[in-house]
Amino acid sequence: MPQTDRRFGVLFDVDGTLVDSNYLHTISWWHAFRQLGRNVPMAAIHRAVGMGADKLIAHLLGEDRDKDQDSQAEDAHGAVFSTYWPALRAFDGAKDLLERCSGTGLTVVLASSSKRRELDVLTAAIGTNEAVAGTTSSSDAQESKPAPDILAAALDTGGLQAADALFVGDAVWDVMAASELGIPTIGLTCGGTGEAELRDAGAIEIHEDPAALLAGFEASALGQLAARAADAGQPVKPDQNR
Repeated sequence: MPQTDRRFGVLFDVDGTLVDSNYLHTISWWHAFRQLGRNVPMAAIHRAVGMGADKLIAHLLGEDRDKDQDSQAEDAHGAVFSTYWPALRAFDGAKDLLERCSGTGLTVVLASSSKRRELDVLTAAIGTNEAVAGTTSSSDAQESKPAPDILAAALDTGGLQAADALFVGDAVWDVMAASELGIPTIGLTCGGTGEAELRDAGAIEIHEDPAALLAGFEASALGQLAARAADAGQPVKPDQNR
């Protein structure tokens, strides 16, 4: 079958989805809020991780907070989190999953709202290579998650349409953002959000982590999308199939 210009692809969240970083973000925000004299329970912080920093701060501290301190909180979080950079590790199967997706003809885009320097550290932890067609960072979106801006930017980066894409994420905010664009989400529980919450938010299927999704690839929504890509004549890289 001749190739067409139509592309099929998958967008991946990074923090908590490909890299085991959510709890490090949680403790970093806890320290940041303590510097402002605010005692926010870690459980509440963890549930908000996945939102953009601006919305996380508003969500946790409320509209009656001193908004002039928002940038101070964000800077403090970034400073504390940077001390954990050497400890960042990708989840088992993360790199192999990206390569499997690319090898089956899917365009792979990392849809992160992290700052560019932080994203470089995260991608280094994964060991990403030519399997990734592009990445997004916070500078690519006007509104942070759960607004869909970063995913819209990721679609543009990959030359994709929402109808021909899937999103893989770990937080309810990921599912909400993707739903705004009509992109189905595969949820992973490795970021600390439970299966029931992800399903209630609208995730179409749930897996424990990248390794589990890779193990069930052929029967998953990713496998079905890869089959659509093959039918459309997308090139396959046999050496990255497994």
